[in-house]
Amino acid sequence: MKALITGISGFAGSHLAEFLLNKGYKVYGIFYDKSTFSNLKGFIDKIKLFECDIRNYNGLKQIIKKVQADEIYHLAAISFIPIALKNPELTFDTNLFGTLNIYKAVIDLKMNPKILFVGSADEYGLIKEDDLPIKETCPLRPMNPYAISKMSADFLSYFYFRNYNLKIIRVRPFNHIGSRQSPEFVCSDFAKQIVEIEKGLKEPIIKVGNLKAKRDFTDVRDVVRAYWLAIQKGKSGEVYNICSGNVVSIKVLLNRLLNMSKKKIKIIQDSKRLRHSDVSLLVGDSIKIREKTDWMPEISFGKTMQDILEYWRRRD
Repeated sequence: MKALITGISGFAGSHLAEFLLNKGYKVYGIFYDKSTFSNLKGFIDKIKLFECDIRNYNGLKQIIKKVQADEIYHLAAISFIPIALKNPELTFDTNLFGTLNIYKAVIDLKMNPKILFVGSADEYGLIKEDDLPIKETCPLRPMNPYAISKMSADFLSYFYFRNYNLKIIRVRPFNHIGSRQSPEFVCSDFAKQIVEIEKGLKEPIIKVGNLKAKRDFTDVRDVVRAYWLAIQKGKSGEVYNICSGNVVSIKVLLNRLLNMSKKKIKIIQDSKRLRHSDVSLLVGDSIKIREKTDWMPEISFGKTMQDILEYWRRRD
């Protein structure tokens, strides 16, 4: 089996590549920024890589034609909300029109591989108490350019399934965490700060944003396994939440990490880290994918926290 992953050198993309290699796949990947190649350390020689901006239709089409993949996993996206807020044009060009380019290319090439479109739980946006836990049928009320772009690409994916019979399966992952995640994201940010304090690189103060927010966290290794199961057993045209169904506050997450360090660290709130569009509570219902694929999260929250800290401790 041949799989093509867009955004292969990113956080989830690298874990998916590793997972598929272990399944015996021939793995091909599209990357945009070589600086993230460190995520592929240890198995990069087993992957065929192509440099391409997914906004470049002709370049993307040539890669899809050359690879002739059985499965396409579309992970490439602008996913950091502050960047999306600062540059919504780039966000839409990448997340919406980059997705469109994939669908146009397979149609023009008269191909019909299985395609996994990776959306986001952020599409649900403004959540009401009656919506919890969030099912796939929950109304979408996105609250930032990233979420709006993902919702738009989600609808676009359904359009191409209905009108062109493309074998597109959509997923909406909730917060996923683990090693290799950029410190732009909260858990990795906290872990990196703690390790810098442990190494004496900074004073024993950790800067935080909103600690009251509650999220549904899943280990990235469980998430990419769900991606694979969705494309194997999921139904084309359907959308599946990927989440643990358990809610953890950012404060609890931080305390778990702090308790794993021997350093005494002071917590200071930094106004620059607060997001006015943040949703206070996000917890999902994953019964649909569990019933369809028998997927269940297997890695404990504590194990994930420990692995993230150890990852940053190993970094130079």
